[in-house]
Amino acid sequence: MPLAGPFKLIEARLFDYLSTFHPPARPANGPVIVAIDEPSFSELNLQWPWPRGLHAELIEALRAAGAEAIGVDIIFAEPSASAEGDKALAAATGPDVVLAGDETVIRTPQADQLVRTEPMPLLLEKGATVGLASVTLDNDGTLRRLPSLDDGFAATLLRTIGETPDIPEGALLQSFGAARSYPTVSYYQALDPENFLPPGFFRGRTVIVGLSLQASADAQGGADSFATSQTVRDGRLLAGAEVQATVLDNLRHGLFITPASTLVSLAATLGMACLGGLLVWRGTGWQTILLASLGVLGLFAGSYLFLRFGRIYAPPVAPALAFLFVASAQGVRDYAAERRLRRGITRAFSQYVSPVIVERLARDPERLKLGGERRTLSILFCDVRGFTTIAERMKNDPEALTRLINRLLNPLSAVVIAHGGTIDKYIGDALMAFWNAPLDDPDHALHAVQAGLAMNDALEALNAELAAEAAAKGEEPLSLRIGVGVNTGDCVVGNMGSDMRFDYSALGDAVNLAARLEGETKNFGVELLVGEETARHIRDRLPLAPLDRIKVKGKLEPVEVSTVLAGADPETLEAHRTLLEDFWSGRLDPEDPRLFLLSTRLPALDAHYEQLARRSRLTVD
Repeated sequence: MPLAGPFKLIEARLFDYLSTFHPPARPANGPVIVAIDEPSFSELNLQWPWPRGLHAELIEALRAAGAEAIGVDIIFAEPSASAEGDKALAAATGPDVVLAGDETVIRTPQADQLVRTEPMPLLLEKGATVGLASVTLDNDGTLRRLPSLDDGFAATLLRTIGETPDIPEGALLQSFGAARSYPTVSYYQALDPENFLPPGFFRGRTVIVGLSLQASADAQGGADSFATSQTVRDGRLLAGAEVQATVLDNLRHGLFITPASTLVSLAATLGMACLGGLLVWRGTGWQTILLASLGVLGLFAGSYLFLRFGRIYAPPVAPALAFLFVASAQGVRDYAAERRLRRGITRAFSQYVSPVIVERLARDPERLKLGGERRTLSILFCDVRGFTTIAERMKNDPEALTRLINRLLNPLSAVVIAHGGTIDKYIGDALMAFWNAPLDDPDHALHAVQAGLAMNDALEALNAELAAEAAAKGEEPLSLRIGVGVNTGDCVVGNMGSDMRFDYSALGDAVNLAARLEGETKNFGVELLVGEETARHIRDRLPLAPLDRIKVKGKLEPVEVSTVLAGADPETLEAHRTLLEDFWSGRLDPEDPRLFLLSTRLPALDAHYEQLARRSRLTVD
């Protein structure tokens, strides 16, 4: 079944959390880890692989210190560069030593091939045995399964000390805590225990030697560390030697966890489904929700208690879903019947109007007039500057370009919604929105202009994110700029389109002018332009600076355009208006010192002042 994989992953992840929530204490007198770790590399000052004569010295030192059994979780499959070192290691091994082997299944379309790797025969001549250190990872790369190999590494160590392990099939591994929960000493310390360790540290103990590094020293680049159930809590991997120690204690003390059978899981699922049906037999209400919540919590609590004290894992996900599905079916049907009209309105408008407006329309559907109606709207157009250049730069990665545009339109759309606007449409990298429909907004002009200003603030935040990402990749940063045009006027607004498809949209001359104003922003070097009617509505509420009277395509009469200069003081704005009146009347001197003075006070209009000086010079000439 297609859902089987994700469903199993959820159950496995839940096992991780349940099995590591207050886990059982680590058994006393368990294995001791001799770690091939960073301090050992520093102290011994040797490159990996280390001379096998050094491993021989370690085995002799551990044996002399009273170790009961020694497991070496390193595979010596090939002769080393030093034949003397191989002979020394062979001489040091004995019946109390277990050397690691490996068993791997290579799957191909033609056949499955079992590859078994064992130590050199020379190393087994003195009675050393082989234990397979192989483990099986789940599909998400996490180690949860207890190895079921009869000649597994931990099982062989147990036989070495005279115990006969009971090896279950398909059991789950019980963790005992975070990495380094087992007594661990560095390799260099174990070489000289008399000077580095307490007396009798190894006496009567099983010792496991293996890698325990932050970065692998393996010549093939594979780290001998694994994600386990504990990893979901602390994010740390468990060294292979400590994995073997955990497996050994699971086998030795019967602490492994047995998964519930398929029959038991199916019975629990059906039982919870029937219980959910009984719960809603007489209807639904807040009591139903409370009881359903308690039932699900009880199910998860029961699963944990079975795992913790019965050593059985019965996944509660399927029974909980069955219970909730049946229990909620009646409630969903009642809710659907009661809210059908509200859901229809919400579905129609939630994509392009504020949630507050949607809620008001849902409470009073009569306020929504389908078809077209004449209203005074404030319309906003927003477009990306230099989008053609950006698209050219990213022509080989259209998916990245799409993600970029989505990252831009998301915050811009959020700004419109936050200011009570209605999103009309997206046109490639452009956005159109309007205010004062479908519901009345007396301050529609102010809200539209405030949204335009907030869009540029949102763009600064996005550009900062893009710059940080580019710096992390060592790439040239990509900076986005937008132009915003806002105009106010009479429009027809409503559901426009055909019988097959329609959109809630606005039409009219005011809409066309708003689009033209957005295009003119690049000519004035500003990020926001507003039309005359919009300026009239906001003149006393925002620091407004008129810029020019321009002729736009489709209009016979010049249109006065303005911009908003946040933080500009009234005296400076009045000086700006006086200078502009002189320009319009033809009295502005190209060398007028006010041009320089105002460009320093209003740096956002620096390019505009240069344009005024240039045009005045042409007039004089």
